[in-house]
Amino acid sequence: MDTILTEDKKKELIKTALDMRKMAYIPFSGHAVGAALLGKDGKIYTGCNIENSSYSPTICAERTAFAKAVSEGCREFEAIAIAGGFGEVPETYCAPCGVCRQVMVEFCSKSFPVILAKTPEDYRQYALEEIMPLGFKIDDVASGTYAERN
Repeated sequence: MDTILTEDKKKELIKTALDMRKMAYIPFSGHAVGAALLGKDGKIYTGCNIENSSYSPTICAERTAFAKAVSEGCREFEAIAIAGGFGEVPETYCAPCGVCRQVMVEFCSKSFPVILAKTPEDYRQYALEEIMPLGFKIDDVASGTYAERN
């Protein structure tokens, strides 16, 4: 199924990401992040950040969404919306961490839309290659083509 990332679909993704912030488990930082990942199958996979007192096992909202999607058999994606911050309404745009960006590289093309949102009307959209210009896949590293991928 070819899903077109329309303005209405972007707003739906952003609203879903904002709603997912309410599910975040954030007893240490208070920084709630929600993600909404649109699969090529048209389904939206959600995620929130889940903190842990030993920090290293903490998982980001974006990776939670990817893990849910992959565990349900989806491996091709259209876009992701991310909303995060302190308080009820995000005051800044919340960019994915480096680990989440590399996970996106594993499954997505360089042109994959990454939407950073405060509200459905206030967002910024980037191509994955803009926020992760030298991401790699192990097969590409072995062949020496990682910078040429996609």
